[in-house]
Amino acid sequence: MCQLLGMNANTPTDLMFSFTGFSKRAEEHKDGFGIAFFEDAGVRLFVDAQSAESSPVAEMVRRYPIHSANVIAHIRKATQGRVTLQNTHPFQRELWGRYWAFAHNGDLKAYAPTLHGAFRPVGDTDSERAFCWLMQELAKAHAGVPTITELTHTLSELVPRIAAHGTFNFMLSNGQALWAHCSTHLHYIVRQHPFRAARLQDEDMSVDFAAVTTPHDRVAVVVTEPLTADETWQPFAPGELRVFVDGAPVA
Repeated sequence: MCQLLGMNANTPTDLMFSFTGFSKRAEEHKDGFGIAFFEDAGVRLFVDAQSAESSPVAEMVRRYPIHSANVIAHIRKATQGRVTLQNTHPFQRELWGRYWAFAHNGDLKAYAPTLHGAFRPVGDTDSERAFCWLMQELAKAHAGVPTITELTHTLSELVPRIAAHGTFNFMLSNGQALWAHCSTHLHYIVRQHPFRAARLQDEDMSVDFAAVTTPHDRVAVVVTEPLTADETWQPFAPGELRVFVDGAPVA
């Protein structure tokens, strides 16, 4: 299956350290990569059907310190759908005047929801079908722009209907919050003052976060498997949906 990486912060932050370690896992997950950076109401979306280990687009992302408060990244190991650009996560749609980005790790069996209106898949993955259905049902559930709390409540009702078809680990963001759902494997960490150094598990690279942050910064990182060897990552429970706002999980 695929691997997911997400970040939510209380101030625009770069993801270079985490993305460097994450992209090393593309040796196994080599069927494409993508990353979405939110900047206010805008989003920078980079996708490539090549492996993140060899893609020149991924190399540009590793070297270019884009700062964002909400990021979703994905490396693909295809289970459904061809290895093509249109099947590469994250997927993007517009709803209520904001961009939304979505990435999925898993495999949904016999999943063919009824889709109509503006939300139709471009590619042929179960992941994009699930995203389109979520957007469609969110639009139907709320007459106006909902709050993050209202969105979380609606998602908690919708997600089990998709998860019943198989493995449904996903990340979703509209640039205001990061939602993450776990079917099998997902972990998170919140980095805040006092910051410390950390070392990647998959690459000989470390960073002293105290040297590149302020005491007011707070960053939550969510990933399929922990990225660092010397930090304590919190596992999600199977079936758990969490929302992160301003660099912390919302109770």
